Amino acid sequence: MSKPLYEVLYENIKNAINTGVYQEGDRVPSEKELSEQYEVSRITAKKALELLANEGLIIRQPGRGSFVKYHREAPAVSKETLSKKEKRPPLLGLVITDFDDSYGTGLLASIEKCTAEHSCFLVLRRSFGKTDIEEKSIRELIELGVDGLIVFPAQAEFFSEEILKLVLKKFPLVLVDRHLKGISTASVSTNNVEAARKGAAYLLELGHQHIGLLTPPPHDTTALEDRIEGFVQAHAEKGVVVDRDLWLNNITSTLPDSFRQPNIKHDIDKIKRQLTDYPSITALFAAEYYIALMAVEAVKELGMSVPGDISIICFDSPPTPIGEFQLTYLAQDQKRMGQEVFDILMKLHHKKEQDTIPKRVLLDVDLVIGNSTAPVPIRET
Repeated sequence: MSKPLYEVLYENIKNAINTGVYQEGDRVPSEKELSEQYEVSRITAKKALELLANEGLIIRQPGRGSFVKYHREAPAVSKETLSKKEKRPPLLGLVITDFDDSYGTGLLASIEKCTAEHSCFLVLRRSFGKTDIEEKSIRELIELGVDGLIVFPAQAEFFSEEILKLVLKKFPLVLVDRHLKGISTASVSTNNVEAARKGAAYLLELGHQHIGLLTPPPHDTTALEDRIEGFVQAHAEKGVVVDRDLWLNNITSTLPDSFRQPNIKHDIDKIKRQLTDYPSITALFAAEYYIALMAVEAVKELGMSVPGDISIICFDSPPTPIGEFQLTYLAQDQKRMGQEVFDILMKLHHKKEQDTIPKRVLLDVDLVIGNSTAPVPIRET
């Protein structure tokens, strides 16, 4: 008696996994791809994938596809190779989007200090926020033989497949700034909900009830989603109705490959139009430092002043010389963030008890009062 088609398909894929055609963490063909490749119905392909998932051979991610979860027996490692690896200091990899004085430099300095104090080596790669560069960097660092990875994920709608592979392989990995929804992996980030709540509450306490929120497109970026949530929470706590018409969530010049003068000018014009269309706005909350700088320029070009007409607050700001204009900002604790990231990664590397390793660490921020905020101005009616 012939087997049902879905069992034949299931066994073919299972054999491909067992023989290494599909490696641990690899994406297997989708229902559509399987139905076309084997000339079977989508229902048949779906049943085959469900069998594989039920057996624990693959993990299915809605919107992403199916990935190999099966742990094949690792190839034998010679005693000489193992001995050499055990004797050398830990080699850690860091993949970060980019860094500058406003954010990233402090984090990098903290991680580097920790590695130096513990006789570790650190290899740095920048992804510039591009998923393809991030994936390439991760592959190269793994091939180099790093013992653990710190990844500041690119701002994209989904995590890269390379990150998912590391999670499935239980490779020592710590994410910075974002967490992976639905999958348990270590992450360290600012408590963005509480931070945004604190910043928005400060503006509301100054009397501002019409606050414009300036952000890049969220696109399932957890840090931005959390900041928006905190902004809304502050309004609810103060009994102020949130007016989403005052929000501008399409600032794009701070995204990867977009930080160019024409794009910056375009975003400044967007902010100017927002202020013109909604003259009730008395304050702007910028999700990023460079967005705040564009807001300052937009206010000036409209013939208004900061904070006389419009107050501005943002996340992060580089230090300025004494006496110069300083934005009011929410300062992320980059020093502690670097220490937490390093400590967790070393616990993962040394295979400490899992219950001693925090899965998600959230850090508080400091509100630094600068020259860009003031009580709500009294405007003539």
